[in-house]
Amino acid sequence: MFPKYHKILEQIGENIKLARKRRKLTTIQVSERAGIDRTTLYQIEKGNGSVSLAAYFNTLRVLGLQDDFLKLASDDEYGRKLQDLSLIGNQ
Repeated sequence: MFPKYHKILEQIGENIKLARKRRKLTTIQVSERAGIDRTTLYQIEKGNGSVSLAAYFNTLRVLGLQDDFLKLASDDEYGRKLQDLSLIGNQ
């Protein structure tokens, strides 16, 4: 993975960690509620890209942030531009 993309995952992990701490939840509490191992939660909070999407989702669910998942790829600006170009070309 390119470093600039790894930075994005690191920021997501940091956001998850801060959300957990704001709720005053321990890593043990969150990992048990999410049905994942504590080391997996640690990897999520570090932004590890090899952790399954389901583990990220379950962690967000425990924190009450599951709706944030719906924001992923929801604003497809590039796709809309491509679609608009193809529509203009079909006139």
